[in-house]
Amino acid sequence: KKVRFGWLDMIDDLDITKALMEKVYEVGRENKLEYAEGPVGFSNMEKAGILTKGFEELNTMITWYHFPYYAKHMEALGFEKQATWVEYTMKIPDTIYEKVQKFSKIIRERYGLSVIRFKNKKEILPYVDAMFGLLNKTYNTLQTFVPIQQYQIDYYKEKYFSFIHPDYITCIKDQQGKLIAFSIVMPSFSEALKKANGKLMPLGWYHILQAQKKNDKAAFYLIGIDPEYQGKGVTAIIFEEMQHLFNAKGIQTVETNPELIENTAVQLLWKDYNPVQHKERSTFRKSL
Repeated sequence: KKVRFGWLDMIDDLDITKALMEKVYEVGRENKLEYAEGPVGFSNMEKAGILTKGFEELNTMITWYHFPYYAKHMEALGFEKQATWVEYTMKIPDTIYEKVQKFSKIIRERYGLSVIRFKNKKEILPYVDAMFGLLNKTYNTLQTFVPIQQYQIDYYKEKYFSFIHPDYITCIKDQQGKLIAFSIVMPSFSEALKKANGKLMPLGWYHILQAQKKNDKAAFYLIGIDPEYQGKGVTAIIFEEMQHLFNAKGIQTVETNPELIENTAVQLLWKDYNPVQHKERSTFRKSL
């Protein structure tokens, strides 16, 4: 039905963008497809969309940055917005909200839930497949979502879990020991990657290591909740755990990564923290 394109990069010259897109159209027409859409990656776990708001902001590690002319080129070539993602930033209070703490205790007791605590990365690995299984369950009704396959799970396990400190993962299990919710947060690597300028040597590794150890900014990367427990207050447990972590680590600001604009359920998670939408990005489509 559609031909997808990704990794779009060009100078501010509309003729060059047009030439790139003509190659996309060519492939689509050869395969009798209806429209072109992008930019996207190979799966939902990869970068997608062209930045349309927040050009003055640093992007997070898992997003693309674009100058304003990228979106203008797409519109000039007759493309329309398809999927849109929004991102938020929020300040973390010095102490946990009393209602979050109280509600977390009620939900734990009501459903017999408990938090899984990890001492090292090795202890996390047995839960990784279950985390991705929850992602499939959590987001399978949203547009653009494609179920994550086992080979992709293995790839992302190797790619990202070396960056993640056990303290930044919250997992919640039921009385039978089944994983019913999780969240993954990371210290922000944006400043460190900027200083490294794309190179680990000679000092890039140092900046990344420092960002892991000492940072006042963090980013929410993934959150998954079993549909059976959605809307039942489980997020209060996650936020209580995260609040303790942020205060202990000196985290003052947290960013969300891209969330589909229609995914109001996840946006409601941040409502008590006075979130400010500071970025927006979209994929673009055009009929062939």
